[in-house]
Amino acid sequence: MAIRVDDITARLREQIEHFEAPVQAVDVGTVLEVGDGIARISGLAGAMAGEMLEFPDGVFGMALNLEENSVGAIILGDYTGIEEGDLVKSTGRVVEVPVGEALLGRVVDPLGHPLDGRGPISASKTRPIERIAPGVVARAPVDTPVQSGIKAIDAMIPIGRGQRELIIGDRNTGKTAIAIDTIINQKAGDMVCIYVAIGQKMSKIAQAVATLEKHGAMDHTIVVVASASNPAAVQYIAPYAGCAMGEEVMESGKDALIVYDDLSKHAWAYRQVSLLLRRPPGREAYPGDIFYLHSRLLERAARLGAKLGGGSLTALPIVETQQGDVSAYIPTNVISITDGQIYLEPDLFYAGIRPALNVGISVSRVGGNAQIRAMRQVAGKLKLDLAQFRDLAAFAQFGSDLDKATRAQLDRGMRITEVLKQPQYSPMPVEKQCTIIYAVTNGYLDDVPPTKVQAWETAFHRFVESTHPEILREITTQKRLSPEAMTALGEAVKEFRQVVAL
Repeated sequence: MAIRVDDITARLREQIEHFEAPVQAVDVGTVLEVGDGIARISGLAGAMAGEMLEFPDGVFGMALNLEENSVGAIILGDYTGIEEGDLVKSTGRVVEVPVGEALLGRVVDPLGHPLDGRGPISASKTRPIERIAPGVVARAPVDTPVQSGIKAIDAMIPIGRGQRELIIGDRNTGKTAIAIDTIINQKAGDMVCIYVAIGQKMSKIAQAVATLEKHGAMDHTIVVVASASNPAAVQYIAPYAGCAMGEEVMESGKDALIVYDDLSKHAWAYRQVSLLLRRPPGREAYPGDIFYLHSRLLERAARLGAKLGGGSLTALPIVETQQGDVSAYIPTNVISITDGQIYLEPDLFYAGIRPALNVGISVSRVGGNAQIRAMRQVAGKLKLDLAQFRDLAAFAQFGSDLDKATRAQLDRGMRITEVLKQPQYSPMPVEKQCTIIYAVTNGYLDDVPPTKVQAWETAFHRFVESTHPEILREITTQKRLSPEAMTALGEAVKEFRQVVAL
């Protein structure tokens, strides 16, 4: 059969008439200037604050300054290939990150790209990194503990689920160690942990990840990395990205713990970005909204009410001080936002008291509500005893004539200090903490030489586990000590003292 030209022409004409090309309107701008991770763009009249912008070669940025004639954007990646005159497209989406269980056990950058060499992450859901914090009505009281496994913290400065507890101190005083120990202690529990490393050396971050893997804690942990080698813009969005991952856990009715290590470097990164965007500098050259930078982040930690699933997001921000100055700008800002602080003192650290907790400045504004009842029963007077001991010890240096009561208080304080010492990466179950704190606060260690206290404690835990496991079982299951169990614990300590004396 012959093919007729008229038929082909008619068919083509028909297809052209019915052809509908999808029309897509894209807001496009032009790069005016670029450098140091910042781009100034003309056009983009419809850009939103925080909107993701697409630069050439798949590099993304974030609109931060919406000015009359231009848009100031931070570039979230390699900016060296971007040049003046390049086209920039708006995406219509604010900056978002992948969330969900697919991220567990992974090391990612603040945009959710894997950094651990274990292949792509198949997350089916994303969340914007910025979000308004839950209101007062949506929240429930903080009354469930986060067990850190550190005796000094669980007994005196308890952390509750949904709380924001600041860890503050000079460089190399054990701030990160407390956070890592708390994450390790959750490995047998139900908490998802997120560790956000901001502005740290890659070697230190790799060491932290290796420690978590060694102690079996990476299975329930997400590590978000914005190292010192990353641009300031990437460091700026890192904690918000980690918080979005934690909020997904919280809103699914589960509990999450997030560590921001540390917010001092985060403030430095934001100051750098702000000055490059020519925002007016204020105190210490920080921009005027530096308080809002951290308040809008930390307010997102919450315990949701039962109607919203009852999930929680607990925040442990870390802030580094210079020469112990807690009255500096960023430390005072974060102290005023959080629900308490754990202050680590260099003098105690170098004296071998680790964790180097200063009980006078440290406080938890949730208090005993964030402890199990058994811990409240045995540790009620511990903080007061230790604070009085520290004051007396300073006073006793100047005089040798001490009355019997003062000498007894000093002796008790020395034993308490020894009991609260704890090696790194060795979190202790709360039931064991309760038994040794009961023993020391009730004077059963007053005649034990301070150098032998830790050996005495180790032997005592073995003794209770083997001969009186029902006491530990009651604390674990009932979360309290009945009068009978309290009596049995007292008898167990006396029995152990006789065994030790033999």
